Amino acid sequence: QVQLVESGGGLVQAGGSLKVSCAASTGTFSSYAMGWFRQAPGKERELVAAISRSGLNRDYADSVKGRFTVSRDNAKNTVYLQMNSLKPEDTAVYYCAAARTPYSSNTYRRLADFGSWGQGTQVTVSS
Repeated sequence: QVQLVESGGGLVQAGGSLKVSCAASTGTFSSYAMGWFRQAPGKERELVAAISRSGLNRDYADSVKGRFTVSRDNAKNTVYLQMNSLKPEDTAVYYCAAARTPYSSNTYRRLADFGSWGQGTQVTVSS
C-alpha cells in the first residue's frame, strides 16, 4: 500500500488553469505506475490520465487530451496533473492512484488496476 495525498484543488473560472499534485509516502514511488481519476456527483469514477513508472509513457481520456498534462518527479515522490482550458464539465473530485502491481512498465486505465488511492481534491470550474 502506498499512502497518497492530493493537493492543489480549488475554484477556477472556465478557460483557466490549475495544477494538482499528489505526494506519495513510499520510498519506492518510482516502482509504481500512477493515475489520475475524477468523480463528479452522480457519476462513476473515470480515468483522466495515466503515467508509467519512468514517465515516458502517458495516456489520457479523450475528453482531456490536449488540455491536461500528467507528469511525475520520482525524486520528489510526486505526480502532477496540469489542467488548462478548464471547462465546467471538468468539475469533480480528483484522485490520484498507484498501480496495484509495482515494477511494471505498463500504464493502466482500469480502476481495478490501481491498489492505493488518495483522499481526493475538489476542482470546481465556474462558467
